[in-house]
Amino acid sequence: MSEITQRLEFRSGLFPLGPWSVIMVWARMALRLYASVLRNPARLSGGVCVPCAHETVFFSGKHKSSLVNDPDQPENSKILKVAIIGAPNAGKSTLSNQLVGKKVFAVSKKVHTTRSQAQGIFTEDDTQIVVLDTPGLINASKVKRHQLERSLLVDPWISVREADLVLVVVDVSDRWTRNKLGFEVLSCLAQNQHIPAALVLNKVDLLKNKSMLLDITVELTEGIVNGKKLEVRSAVQRFCEWESGDVEVGVTSPCPRVPGVKSGTAFASPAALPNEGLCKEDLRKLRDKQGWPCFQDVFMLSAIDSEEVETLKRYLVVGAKPGPWKYHSGVLTDQSPEEICTSAVRERLLEYLPQEVPYNVSQTVEMWHENDNGALDIMVKLYVTKENHLKMLIGQGGHMIGRIAREAGQDLMNVFRCEVKLKLSVKMKK
Repeated sequence: MSEITQRLEFRSGLFPLGPWSVIMVWARMALRLYASVLRNPARLSGGVCVPCAHETVFFSGKHKSSLVNDPDQPENSKILKVAIIGAPNAGKSTLSNQLVGKKVFAVSKKVHTTRSQAQGIFTEDDTQIVVLDTPGLINASKVKRHQLERSLLVDPWISVREADLVLVVVDVSDRWTRNKLGFEVLSCLAQNQHIPAALVLNKVDLLKNKSMLLDITVELTEGIVNGKKLEVRSAVQRFCEWESGDVEVGVTSPCPRVPGVKSGTAFASPAALPNEGLCKEDLRKLRDKQGWPCFQDVFMLSAIDSEEVETLKRYLVVGAKPGPWKYHSGVLTDQSPEEICTSAVRERLLEYLPQEVPYNVSQTVEMWHENDNGALDIMVKLYVTKENHLKMLIGQGGHMIGRIAREAGQDLMNVFRCEVKLKLSVKMKK
């Protein structure tokens, strides 16, 4: 019996596998990979590509995907692509999950939970909204200093250039950052002024003095919203106007020229890297700015409250423009099932492991088996680089690794809508 067969049999626990079973599992995985490559050759070439829709999320008790390549759109279909950007840990992924209506993005209290762009989709009647969830905007020096993935630097910029609307999320409970937009956020907006943007003040439930919201809004918008001097109006009043059709979302008054940004820099090449469209003088003047005078609307909400997010959701639906859908109506995300699995595990690692430990854990999906009854058997191997990290991850009597497996498995059951048996094992990386 081969070493890999013995190891699978030993690690499987709930999933006893004989030699021939292991061969069949690996053969099935190989066939899936081969079929995936035929559909999208960029997978082998290392190119950046969006997973095929029918690989995305599983539905139904039989664990068969209802996702197909061709969207099932009606004749008068509408679509809106929304990029959600902001500083790390502002609540972007929580907001994305609420908009989609299901938890498809990892969330935690630690920074850099989202490592790359991912798309969430919700479809309502003739309208499809594609939510581009992005990593927190950071600068190149932090990426280099902390040896972070390049996707954390470039993916937010790529998402904005793909979007029809940008939502800038600000954590108003953070007294150190709530009164000023970050330089990276301002720079991204300055180079894409042709794309409408709205400000979302998040975590208002954690702000004891709610009267501060007006002052924060004035500072972050420079007192100008939709090309006009800021007026304080209730969210209920605006919502009634959207529903009645009195407000046309996505069409704004001309944005005042932002000081320090030359005319034309807003239309920088989509291939440009962050800040490539701005000269040193532009960048210097942006660093002195506190807010952005080109927001077309402002929302105050708590992303964990579905009722408060519903107003924003209506706003997006009303703002959708005629156009073909990008995905089938059953699609919730463009992530592959394996990506959703590793994301769920990473969320629990970030929640329960201290300091830098979860950032130094890598994952490999070793087995993904769909049973005849529709249940999923998944085996994920976690790799650590230090002995003390291994002990913390396993926990006393295997308590920690067991807890992570149970809770991540429950998250996967909620997404895949089937029984999931998740088995985790840990190994030192040489």
